[in-house]
Amino acid sequence: MSFNQDFEQHGIWRKQFALRLKLLSEWLTDHDLMESGVRERLDQLHAQVKNDKIMVAFVAEFSRGKSELINAVFFAGYGRRIMPASAGRTTMCPTELGYDADIPPCLRLLPIETRLQPQSLLDWRNAPDKWERVDLDVTDSRQLARAIQKVAEVRRVTQAEAAALGFWHEEIPEDNPLPGPDGLIEVPRWRHALINMAHPLLKQGLVILDTPGLNAIGAEPELTVSLLPQAHAVVFILAADTGVTKSDLTIWRQHLSVLGEGRESRLVVLNKIDTMWDALSSPEQVQLQIASQRTDSAEILGLEPRQVLAVSAQKGLLAKVSRDKKLLQASNLMELETALGVDLLGQRRKILGAAVASGIQALRVETGRMVHTRARDLVEQIQELDGLRGKNTGVIKQMRLRIEQEQADFDASGAKIQAVRSVHLRLLKDLFALLSSTHLKTEVGVLGKALKQPGIKLGVRRAYDQTFDRLRADLIKADRMAGDIQSMLEGSFKNLNAEYSFSLQAPTPPRLGQYVKDLDLIEKSHLQYLSLGNALRLAQPEFAERLARALMSRLRVVYETAVNEVELWNKSAAAQLDAQLRERRRNFSRRIEAVARIQQAAGGLDERIRELQSLQDNLNQLEAKLAELTDHLLAAPEDEPAEALAA
Repeated sequence: MSFNQDFEQHGIWRKQFALRLKLLSEWLTDHDLMESGVRERLDQLHAQVKNDKIMVAFVAEFSRGKSELINAVFFAGYGRRIMPASAGRTTMCPTELGYDADIPPCLRLLPIETRLQPQSLLDWRNAPDKWERVDLDVTDSRQLARAIQKVAEVRRVTQAEAAALGFWHEEIPEDNPLPGPDGLIEVPRWRHALINMAHPLLKQGLVILDTPGLNAIGAEPELTVSLLPQAHAVVFILAADTGVTKSDLTIWRQHLSVLGEGRESRLVVLNKIDTMWDALSSPEQVQLQIASQRTDSAEILGLEPRQVLAVSAQKGLLAKVSRDKKLLQASNLMELETALGVDLLGQRRKILGAAVASGIQALRVETGRMVHTRARDLVEQIQELDGLRGKNTGVIKQMRLRIEQEQADFDASGAKIQAVRSVHLRLLKDLFALLSSTHLKTEVGVLGKALKQPGIKLGVRRAYDQTFDRLRADLIKADRMAGDIQSMLEGSFKNLNAEYSFSLQAPTPPRLGQYVKDLDLIEKSHLQYLSLGNALRLAQPEFAERLARALMSRLRVVYETAVNEVELWNKSAAAQLDAQLRERRRNFSRRIEAVARIQQAAGGLDERIRELQSLQDNLNQLEAKLAELTDHLLAAPEDEPAEALAA
C-alpha cells in the first residue's frame, strides 16, 4: 500500500471517529448526561482528532532533488511538476504545504525584510496582512505551478544588506554565497511561504515542509528550533552518486540528529539513482554499488540500513505521469512511499490511538459515575417507599418532614463544600503562577540579556545551562504541587463521599514531570548555536535576537500545553462536584414529589414504585448503550459502518 493510500485510510478513520463522537454527544444530550466535565472531554477528543496534523519535513543541501521528490510522492496526479524542481537552486525559503478550510486556496509569502524586525515567525503568522498573497486555482495545474514558482525568487543586495539579513558573515567566509560581477549578493526574496490548497492528502491533515539548503537553514533559527522538531518524520535527501558529503553531514549533525522524535522517524533517501544506471555496468553491478552506498550512508549517519532508501524521484514522477509500471518499479519510489506509510503513519496512529483511548476511558468513567449515582438514588427511593407499605397517613407525613429536614441540612452544609473549592482554587492559583508566561519570561530573561550582549558572548553557555536548570526545577516543583493538590482532592472527596454518600473520585492528575523531557530536547536543539563554531554568528545582534525569539516561542508552547492539562484536570474535578450536587438536589425533589403523590392518592405508592423500577431498567439500558457507543469510538474504521450507531 502506498503512502497516499495509507493516508486516505487514516483520513477515513478520523472522519469515522468524528461521526461516532457526534452521535455519542447527541445521545448524551438526549439522556441528560451532558455535564460540563463530559462536554470538556468530548471537546478535547474532537479537537484532538480533527486538528491532528502529520508533518513530513524534507531536508537536503541544494540540488539533491528534494522538490522533485515531493512532486513524485504527493503531486504526480497533476500530471506535471507543481513544486519548482529545475536545475540549480529551487526552494529558496522554507515552504509549508497544508490545508485550512477557513482560508481560500492561496500562496502566502513573508518578505525577507521581516528578519530586520523583532517579531518572531510565530508573530508574523498572526499578521496575515504582512504577507503577500497569491490566489491559487487548484483545478489549473499550470497556474498552480506558475504561482508556486515564486518560492524560488531571489533578490540581489549589497554585502551590508546580506549581513543584516543573516546571509553574509565576514568572520566565516566559507559559508558566504559568491558575489556576482557587480558585487551584489543573491538572497531569497521571501522568508517563509505558506501554501493552502485542498489537495486530498492535505485536507486529511498532512503538512509538508520543504526546506532550503544549509546556508538558509542556519540563518533561520526558528526553522531548526521550532519547525523541524514539530515534524513527525524527516526525509533527508542525499545524492546517490556522492553519498554523505561534508555539507550533508553538517546538516545532519547540527540540525537533524538532535531532533526529539526517535531515529526511526527519520528516513534517508539516496536520490538520483538513475545517474548510476550505467550502460557499461551490468544491472547486478549497479545494484551492488547502490547497496554499498546505502550501507556506508547508514553507518556514517548512525542509522539502520533499512532507513536508507535509494530512489530516482525524477524517473518515479515520469513513470507515474506516463503510467509506466516498469519504470516506476525501477525508480524504487513505491518503496519510499511504503516506508512513509508504515513507519510514519503507523507510529502516528499508535500515539493518537493511545491518547484517544485514554480520553474515551475517562469519558466513560465520568459518564458511568453519573449513571451509577442515579441508579443508587433510585434503589434508595424504592427502599424508602417500600417501607411505607401499610403505613398510615401520619407516618407518611412524618417521612415527608424528615426528607425536607435532610434537604435543609444538605443546603446548609454548602459551606463545607465551598471550603473544598476555595482550598483547591488557592492551591491551583500558585500552580498556574508557576506555569504562567510572565514567570517564564522572567526565568528566560537572564539568558535573553546574555544573548543581547555585543560581541563574543563568553558567558552565554553558562546562562543557558542555568536557565534550563531553573526551568526544569520549576516543572518538577509544579509536578510536586499537582501531587499535593491531588492528595487534598482525594482526602476531601473521601470525606464528602462518607458524609453525603457521594461517589466522587479525584481525576487522574496531570503528569507535569513529562515536560522536563521537552525542555531537554529544546535545550539540546539549541546547543549547536552555542558551540565555538557558531561563536562568530552568535556575535551578530540580529542572529542572537532571532535565536532568543525562537527559544521563547518553543518554550511558550511547552508551558501552554502544561497549563491546558492542569485546566482540564481542574474542570474535571469541579464538574464532578457540580454534577453530584445537582443530582442530590434533584433526588430530594423527586423524593418529596413521590411522597406528595402518595399522600394525595391511595394507589400512588405502588404506582410510584413501578415508575422507579422502570427508571431502573432504563438506566441499565443506558449503561449498556454507553459501553456500546464508547466501544465503537475505539473501533477501527473497517470494523463496522458508523451509520450502524444511529440505531
